[in-house]
Amino acid sequence: MTFVQLIDCRTSRFDEMNRLMDRWVEQTKGKRTATHDVIGKDRSDSGHFVEIVEFASYEDAMRNSNLPETDRIFQEMVALCDETPTFTDLDVVRDEQLNCLAARGFFEDMGRMAPEDIGDHLTDDYVDDDPSYPEPVRGVEGIREQYAGWRAAFDFAFRIDDQMAQEDQVCTRWTWSARHNGEFLGIAATGQDVTMRGMTWQRFRDGRICESHWMYDRAGLLEQLGVLGR
Repeated sequence: MTFVQLIDCRTSRFDEMNRLMDRWVEQTKGKRTATHDVIGKDRSDSGHFVEIVEFASYEDAMRNSNLPETDRIFQEMVALCDETPTFTDLDVVRDEQLNCLAARGFFEDMGRMAPEDIGDHLTDDYVDDDPSYPEPVRGVEGIREQYAGWRAAFDFAFRIDDQMAQEDQVCTRWTWSARHNGEFLGIAATGQDVTMRGMTWQRFRDGRICESHWMYDRAGLLEQLGVLGR
């Protein structure tokens, strides 16, 4: 279970504390078990800071606390605080990366939603960058036409293999499985079952996708359709 520690402190010497944290990051390289660290400043109280440190488990957090480097830095941190910091230990009972969920919904709908519905997932100024096309596709109408072409050529579905999120960005690694039931790039329907693996990097705004960059093995798809390697 993911574990989070909240450190609540007051200090008028945050710049010094920030440099202290930089030193801890450097000194614990290859040793620390913390996976994510965020420090927030209270907008209504400039001397009030909350640090959020994430670990894979409580046991990992304890191993991190027992590092001699952590103990030394902690003593120096306390000296920089205006009062003794408080600690809150939390077992994470729900953790949703909302943009990951939105990306997953997009891929789950691909292949089964009608072309006119693809705009439900996209912003009006959406940009789609696919290296198989000479220029990025801009706007919902353009990507709707592109999607309709794939739908006409294949019955397909995506399987989500992995996802990573950072700020407003999500990278999804996927496997595409399809049956070639219609003309594709001048290739008559073969009835062939085909697969592709790929990754899509996407940026989100207000819960919708505003930008996508695709990477996949189109040459491998053409080889499966018997066009390449003949």
